[in-house]
Amino acid sequence: MAALKVFIVAAEASGDRLGADLIKALRSRSEEISFAGIGGKRMAEERVDSPFDISELSVLGIIEGLKAYPHVVKRVREATAAIQRFDPDVVVLIDSWGFTLRVAQALRKIGSRARLIKYIGPQVWASRPGRAKTLAKTVDHLLCIYDIETQYYAPYGLPCTVVGNPVANAPIHHGDGDAFRRAHNIAFGTPLLLVLFGSRPAEVERLGPTFLETVKRLRSVIPDLRMMTFAADTVSGRVKQLMTNLPDALVLTDEAQKQNVFAAATVALACSGSVTTELALQGAPIVVGYRVGAITAFLIRRFLFKGRFVTLLNIAADDEIVPEFLQEDCRPEALTPVLQKLLTDKVARDVQLGKQNAALQAMGRGKPSAASIAADVILQQSLTR
Repeated sequence: MAALKVFIVAAEASGDRLGADLIKALRSRSEEISFAGIGGKRMAEERVDSPFDISELSVLGIIEGLKAYPHVVKRVREATAAIQRFDPDVVVLIDSWGFTLRVAQALRKIGSRARLIKYIGPQVWASRPGRAKTLAKTVDHLLCIYDIETQYYAPYGLPCTVVGNPVANAPIHHGDGDAFRRAHNIAFGTPLLLVLFGSRPAEVERLGPTFLETVKRLRSVIPDLRMMTFAADTVSGRVKQLMTNLPDALVLTDEAQKQNVFAAATVALACSGSVTTELALQGAPIVVGYRVGAITAFLIRRFLFKGRFVTLLNIAADDEIVPEFLQEDCRPEALTPVLQKLLTDKVARDVQLGKQNAALQAMGRGKPSAASIAADVILQQSLTR
């Protein structure tokens, strides 16, 4: 039998990390597998280079999506052509619903022989359950996070494998927060606020001014407060420019130091996303802020999103254990008192950390990694091609 050929499509930074972990898991099973793909820095470190910069695809909001549509269509054509040239046995489409769906549909249209596997499906339990039918028509197998998802796909006959939360059940590297503080001359008892603006340019632009004003207000009531931020590759330039407003803040971009940064934080103010799970794993109490455009927000609330929470920890706990400040609630005067309490009250921090840890258990911490389970499914699927 010829060596297995796997093409991985990851259109955002979070998907790039999942793609890199998946490549490692597959290589641990066989050195005979050949890879190609679309991704970012993490996949490139695994010797899988992308034909274009995926940061161009990090579009936030419905209106922004419409404006970017011609460019997205162009990249879909380029992705499809790259897949055709590689002629893979399996194509893994990671998250990024709009882009990966279009790639899958294009592959179906041209009659690609590859088995199509979706790695993380849309949140059909929270919004637009009709996407389950669309996905079932398009891919051969779904690797999903939660048990609850499978019931949405069963009527359409799409095989599903529950892999758990890829961040919560990944092998944990516990960061050394004390070493980070020593390296940056930050005393152990000094309150240290980590601010994460997001991995998409639009997130930095929308949340940046609000988060910075919140930091300024906190400094007026906590004089010894230190502040730091960690920036993804996709937005590092924008974040560095933004942080010129706080010249004494630490701006960090080294992926190798990321877990130490998270572990050193007294509290984190974070853009909503998978990073909240990473923070919880490093023992950081979290406050979440998020904002999209007004029209996008109206459409989401009116027609699309029916869930109670946006943070995965809260969804797992079915309770707002991580304070969420969304849209008009995401403002400095609302964020400041909540962050002030967590930064100055150890009991409050310990209570929230206890709840975050319980949510992590519910999300699969300590179970086999999602990458490991996904790798086994991909190898099984390759036998049916």
